[in-house]
Amino acid sequence: MRILFANDGIGDGGGVQVYLQAVIHALRGRGHEVAFLHVDPMREGATSPAGSAAPHFCVATGGDSAVRDALAWKPDACFSHNMSALRVDEALAARVPVVKMMHGYFGTCIGGEKVHKFPSMVACVRRFGIGCAALYLPRHCGSWSVGALSEQYAWARAQQGLFARYAAVVVASEHMRREYAGNGVPEQRLTVARLFATAGGTPHAGVTPDPFRVLFVGRMTAHKGGDALVRAIAHAQDTTGVRISATFVGDGPQRADWSALAERVGVEAEFTGWLDERSRDAQYQQAALIAVPSVWPEPFGLVGLEAGAFGVPAVAFDVGGIGEWLRDGHNGWLVPAAGGARALGAAIAAAVAERGALQAFRLRAWQVAQEMSRERHLDVIEHLLSQASNVEWA
Repeated sequence: MRILFANDGIGDGGGVQVYLQAVIHALRGRGHEVAFLHVDPMREGATSPAGSAAPHFCVATGGDSAVRDALAWKPDACFSHNMSALRVDEALAARVPVVKMMHGYFGTCIGGEKVHKFPSMVACVRRFGIGCAALYLPRHCGSWSVGALSEQYAWARAQQGLFARYAAVVVASEHMRREYAGNGVPEQRLTVARLFATAGGTPHAGVTPDPFRVLFVGRMTAHKGGDALVRAIAHAQDTTGVRISATFVGDGPQRADWSALAERVGVEAEFTGWLDERSRDAQYQQAALIAVPSVWPEPFGLVGLEAGAFGVPAVAFDVGGIGEWLRDGHNGWLVPAAGGARALGAAIAAAVAERGALQAFRLRAWQVAQEMSRERHLDVIEHLLSQASNVEWA
């Protein structure tokens, strides 16, 4: 098959780019031809997930003719991802079957986070509609701006209007399947293709490092729950009498607040900033536990599976799609979000106290990561693209 990948960004180093690089490389290895259509220009010093040899079409420099040129390449199907410029998806869908992968709450939430931040931060379970606009400002669902509300609502409505134009919609979890089914995507055109870890190693069989170290990896924003994690570690230290350290990999607007909080409550915390792949993997290998304390409904929570590929068990709030890979009492601890920091802390305390269980969870975390393999994911994607294009592929 000739597969046109479409995404608004290129070479920005985010999770979608890592995903695209892995999938494109693997599909090319299966004998498919690949091209890449992107809206934004390539960042200086960055590399394309499709590699330099693939045809590239850039809307930022070529305008609408870039889309025409991409279609002139005669793709059998398009695999579209994050696309802020919806006119691109619309133009593609008019000429070629488009399989759309929804990496977030696009067309099902005005602000895209599916969370209310006032009076307290809780996941939103509403179906997208005009009623959401009435809640956007009072519940702090996004920017405190009428202009932002108007612009984001119009975009979400336009994205929702394209649902019927896609040949298939792919999501990473049953949670997201329910989200899109509840917002108008027909069940028969919705497919779950669980994500996969892009690296990994063998489960650590030795003694748990001292001090016991909890790892956080991700963007440091309020809905990622880093403050709850710091308080949870403090609670676990008080409960067990054991020193527990934390390493925060990443950056974001809450970094300084989380660091100050850790100092106030007596948690030894290191903030590394963003790390390259090799250094990040080294952090996985040295961690006793990966924490995913998100209070927003993560579409999947891939970081936990990434850590699991190195045999690192997880502790997380039971939100969104996290339960797809984290099985309570099997490969970690899944905590009710309503329990807050104390419940999260109790789970961390259990991990500290039950070293035998922790050791067993290491192997199971690795096994779950092997189950959710790239090959299984690709089998689903390849089938959908072949089905959409009516090109047989075996």
